[in-house]
Formats: sequence, structure tokens, C-alpha cells
Amino acid sequence: MEKKLSKKTLLKSFHNWYYGHLTCFSQEHMQTFGYLCAMLPLVEELYQNEDDKANAMNTYTAFFNTEPQLGTVIVGMTAGLEEARANGADDVDDETINSLRAGLMGPVAGIGDSLVVGTVIPILLGIALGMSTGGSPLGAIFYIIVWNLFAYLGMRFLYFKGYSLGGKAVDFLIGAQGEALRESVSTLGGIVIGAVAATWVSVQTSLKLLNDAGEPYLVLQDKLNDVFPGLLTAVFIIVCWFLMAKKKMSPIKVMLILVVVAFVGVLVGFFDPGLAY
Repeated sequence: MEKKLSKKTLLKSFHNWYYGHLTCFSQEHMQTFGYLCAMLPLVEELYQNEDDKANAMNTYTAFFNTEPQLGTVIVGMTAGLEEARANGADDVDDETINSLRAGLMGPVAGIGDSLVVGTVIPILLGIALGMSTGGSPLGAIFYIIVWNLFAYLGMRFLYFKGYSLGGKAVDFLIGAQGEALRESVSTLGGIVIGAVAATWVSVQTSLKLLNDAGEPYLVLQDKLNDVFPGLLTAVFIIVCWFLMAKKKMSPIKVMLILVVVAFVGVLVGFFDPGLAY
């Protein structure tokens, strides 16, 4: 007998994501636990055996973080894929689901941040500020009501559209076109991550060599900029990726290593935090 998720269960899953996507939020896990909360009602309905439930939930323990409003479509898609897996779709496995999640969360975050955070919210706030002239509370009331309606109805629409697509996309995802799509999405995600890293991360050295007169005759950062601008930033990013992806270090351990490197670098004069006392 084919297993089919009920509307009640799908709504419960959506509400778990809507209200709890930042559940137990930390720099190490981000929205991972919120995702687990969203998938729990689905797994409970689809599987009867406790081991099957545990195995299914283990799929969603992988790191996840995206723009939560637009990213709702990813949660809906994986709900459809989980339903297909419960019905015996052998080619829909942990790797298929997590490849989809990992490949989409970066691009969706970039689009969502630009569309929601960079466009919709400023427009609503601009209208609200105009309505608040003279100390009127109408602006605050307008923003609270309109934003929550927009977020709830929009996220609900995306969740169920994603669920519908997830079920219909199974045959597509396991074929040659699906493989090409996953590779394309993964490549796009890598480009987005690289662009974000290059934009927000900046590592520079303050190391200078002085002559007998106390004047610098070699400024290392200037030489690096002439040969390879952003070299130190690229090295730090690649090292962090290597430690987490290849050495399986947790993000917290990597951050502690960076703190130690920064501390030692400041002590020996390689870095300059620019602090004044």
C-alpha cells in the first residue's frame, strides 16, 4: 500500500519549520535542529519501525543554513523525497536528499537575502516609518501585521509547492538530467560560497622590514598584493575548508584554531588588530 502524507502532518511539519527554524541555533549547527523538528512529524507518519525512523532522521543531521523564508521550499521538497523513499524509491537515498539540500541552500540563501531582507523588508519598513510620523503607532502595527501575513502565507505556499515538486521530481532527479542538475546546483553553490568568502573575509598582514634608519624597505602585504591580491584570505579559507571537510573537525574547533593563530600572529607582529589603548 502506497504511503501518503496527510495534510495535517504536512501542516504540522510546516509549522515546526515556521516557528522553529532557529531551534537551538548555534554557529556550529545553524538551522540543523530546526530542520529536524520539521521532518519529525513526517518520519513519524511514514515509518512504523523505530530503527527506520532513526535512520531517516539521521539524514537530516547534516549542517543546514539558508534564508528561512525562501528556504521553506527546500524543506517541502525533501518532504516529498522522504515520502518517495518510504514508498521504496531505492534511488532516493541519504546522498540524494542531502545533495539537494546542500546544493540549494547557498543559492536560495543568496536569492532570499536579496529579495526578502534586501527588498521586501526595507519597503515595508519605509511605509511603516511614513505612517509613524508624529509618533503614531499605526506604522508599527502595519509592519507587524503585514510582515507576519506575508511571511506565513508565502512560506506556506512555498512549502507545499516544494512538496509537490519533490514528489514529481523523483524520476527527474535520478536520471541523467538530475545528475546534471545536481552538479550545476553544486557548482553554483560553490560559486556563491566563494563570492561570500571573498566579500566578507579579509586577512592581511602588517609585517614590515625596517632598515637602519627605522624606515620600512619591505611591506609584505604590498608585495603580496602585487603578486596575488587576496592570497592570505584564500589560504585561510582553503585551510578552514580542509580542516572541516577532510579532517572532519567541527566548526568550533576550527574557530578556536583561528583564535590561537590570530593571537600568536598579533604577538609576533604578523597581524595588526588596529586597536588603540
